[in-house]
Amino acid sequence: MKKSIALAVFSSAILLTSCVSKKKYVELEGQYNDTRSTLAKTQLEKEEAETKLAKIEDRVASYNQKIQSLTETNNNRLQQFEGVVISQTDRDKMKAALANVDPAELAEAKTLKDSMNLIISHNLKQNLDNSLIAEGEEDDIQINIDETVVMITISDKLLFNSGSYKVNTKANPLLERLANVINSEPALEVMVEGHTDAQTVKSGSYIKDNWDLSVERSTAVIRTLQDKYGVAPEKLIAAGRSSFHPLTENDTKEGRATNRRTRIVILPNLDKFLALLSAN
Repeated sequence: MKKSIALAVFSSAILLTSCVSKKKYVELEGQYNDTRSTLAKTQLEKEEAETKLAKIEDRVASYNQKIQSLTETNNNRLQQFEGVVISQTDRDKMKAALANVDPAELAEAKTLKDSMNLIISHNLKQNLDNSLIAEGEEDDIQINIDETVVMITISDKLLFNSGSYKVNTKANPLLERLANVINSEPALEVMVEGHTDAQTVKSGSYIKDNWDLSVERSTAVIRTLQDKYGVAPEKLIAAGRSSFHPLTENDTKEGRATNRRTRIVILPNLDKFLALLSAN
């Protein structure tokens, strides 16, 4: 009897163990299937990500190629502008013109554009010589190079009567010489700026204020250059700066006289430079 009970207990234990192992197996099989499904999904996402990455890398390579191409094009244009790509004839013209420039000034020229401005400045000084200016007025006209432009500053007493915007007839020889330089290159652009002192315009005057006066003086010079000396109007730019760009203080008679001026800004480039050389 005891043997029978023991055998029954042992058999039940084996059967129970077998049931637990099967349940565990089914659970593990489910986990395995889930893992395979997750792995397959991850693999698909990885492949999609690699495809996107490849497209991005292709796009980056394309952009880099465009950047390189644009950089090379820009460098070529800069080289041409700086005079790397010019004919031997033009080089000879430049050397001949540079021979007339002050060696001390030429030593400071770092680029062809600097040399261009030096030569244009030299040509202007040769044309606007002191024979056009009365004794004691030599400082009333100045020619300077400011970065990429050549500037001619003319005291208003050489051009206008006090408070007036009508150009004096005595200024005609000066403006004629200036027009000759401008006309030597048809594409040259010239800005004429009117500048005043800070004194208030008299009440009841036909001039409203210093803005009005500076613009009127600028356009008066431009009309003289255009109508009397044949400068093409499309080359001319009128600008009035009123009293807001003084060269010195306005609290003295001398300071106010210095600030009343007309500034003519010449904007050269390589083609214009070579044309100026050919004209001289």
